[in-house]
Amino acid sequence: MTKEENSKEKIAVAEFLDNKLVIFDEKQGTSIFREKFFGKWIEEEKIKYLQLSLEEGMILLERGLIDINVKGKPINVKKFYALCFKTDKEFPQKYTVYNNLRNRGFIVKSGFKFGTHFRVYDRGVNPYKEGSKETKEHTKYNVHSVPENHTMSYQEWSRYVRLSQNIRAKALLGVVDEEGDVTYYDIKRVKP
Repeated sequence: MTKEENSKEKIAVAEFLDNKLVIFDEKQGTSIFREKFFGKWIEEEKIKYLQLSLEEGMILLERGLIDINVKGKPINVKKFYALCFKTDKEFPQKYTVYNNLRNRGFIVKSGFKFGTHFRVYDRGVNPYKEGSKETKEHTKYNVHSVPENHTMSYQEWSRYVRLSQNIRAKALLGVVDEEGDVTYYDIKRVKP
């Protein structure tokens, strides 16, 4: 962490619960959500909180914008990374791709319900724009992150590309090599 990042004022405190991060303070959550486009609001049993993915939490922690508590005690970046890897074995390549996209100005959200790791919105858009379906911003890319030696079956490829096309998004494969560099491959279905 640079000296500048370390001196930034923290926007929020997140709690690690099972496999997710939550911000219970609505004011803090609103700041992270509206200004930075991180997280998703969850309301259950009269409790409203901002839920962050592990990738979102890691980048915010690295940037010095949040503190993360585990069982009520603060955790540093190195220990949080180890905890994320223990929680999700795909975390290293997922975070590398997530970090790469965020640092390039894209807004990155979970792609779980579309069978992929991430939904990516173009630079400068507001994914929470109010209005009719026609005026809302749409996902530009569905990005699945894999290590360079990963294999996929034809059925997995087909399902991934079709789900992406159904929402008019490009299917990208973010391949992370051993040096931590990311190469993106555009995967298309071709009709002869």
